[in-house]
Amino acid sequence: MGEQTKTLTARDKQVIWHPYTQHKTMAAPIPVVKGEGVYLVNENGNKYIDAISSWWTNIHGHAHPFIAQKIFEQAQQLEHVIFAGCTHEPAVRLAEKILGLLQGNFSRIFYSDNGSTAVEVGIKMAIQFHKNKGQHQRTKVLALTHAYHGDTFGSMSVSGRGVFTEAFNDFLFDVVFVNLPELHESPEFTMPAIDPAEIACFIYEPLVQGAGGMRMYHASALQKILTFCKQEGIICIADEVMTGFYRTGKLFASDYVPEKPDIICLSKGLTGGSLPLAITACTHTIFEAFLDNNLRSTFFHGHSFTANPLACAAALASLELLEQPLCQENIAYLVEQNREFVQHLQRTNYGQPILNVRSLGTILAFELHSDKKEYLDKVKEETMEQTLEQGVLLRPLGNTLYIMPPYCITAVQLEKVYATIDKLLHR
Repeated sequence: MGEQTKTLTARDKQVIWHPYTQHKTMAAPIPVVKGEGVYLVNENGNKYIDAISSWWTNIHGHAHPFIAQKIFEQAQQLEHVIFAGCTHEPAVRLAEKILGLLQGNFSRIFYSDNGSTAVEVGIKMAIQFHKNKGQHQRTKVLALTHAYHGDTFGSMSVSGRGVFTEAFNDFLFDVVFVNLPELHESPEFTMPAIDPAEIACFIYEPLVQGAGGMRMYHASALQKILTFCKQEGIICIADEVMTGFYRTGKLFASDYVPEKPDIICLSKGLTGGSLPLAITACTHTIFEAFLDNNLRSTFFHGHSFTANPLACAAALASLELLEQPLCQENIAYLVEQNREFVQHLQRTNYGQPILNVRSLGTILAFELHSDKKEYLDKVKEETMEQTLEQGVLLRPLGNTLYIMPPYCITAVQLEKVYATIDKLLHR
């Protein structure tokens, strides 16, 4: 059989290694040939509502014409240029825009290309900040249990130990972990026994720990630990790769607490899900520690596609759409509908236990009863198969079922997602 007569899925099976996938047991991947709004379309013309925004990146819908047009216009002018020693309008304008949106004393934008590297940059900034200041004893990192910050070695090190990291645990640096209580628990918590003078930074996903199971925790608990860190000179790094750009109902999840981070990491929704781009923003205090006649104080980090003009143009277009009244109305509607569906789930007898039903902003999540409460739970494959039959793409995190749809989803489309979940639970 010639290559052109094989299905896309068959060709994929011969040459592709998919992320987070055990190929020995994997189901056939969906052969997506087109995206339009909230829908993904396969090669047979079947449509699926992308209820998880393609790993939480797509906030305005697929193939948005405004974003596509801005990328096209930029591609005709400048597709890329080295960012060491050069600059360009889209990067400067995007930096100005982001700094104008962030609450706190942020003054500089460092570009990279994905969430893991944004976090990696933030950790390296914090550690070298103390080194440049002569505080060589500050070598440890404080992080949250259940955290997930990415798959590079630094971001894995500050993530909770589990299935994502276990093959590499012997190669990760030591981290002090603190457990913050979930929303259904008392907000009180105990700080681990630490010497604050040894801690370089505290890294956290504000209010929602995404890959850790959409684990939601108290804003008051976060405020308490941030206040402690600020008093002790510990740099605070907010990983808003997933929570940024209204996912939690506010522009950034950090907006829910008075104490602001010193460093913030952004990606995913930054470009509306169209192109890879990440930002690590820092305060002037952080940046100033790298200003020195001694060249060894330089921040030696970079990427070939740092501040790619096409991605910056996409991000500017996405932010313009985000500020439109219609988008803001859609976000508010989605937040309210999620709250109402939480109440529906809590009062409905499905004949099977569903646990810890919760929502924050545009995110809704709950746990399906399972004897194996971890990422490798078979609930994921079973749920995906059943919901795809209904035309809805969901990808549970172990036994945690969640939705996080694009903001452009209509009332009818959202109701279909809810109805699909209802039908799944009634089985």
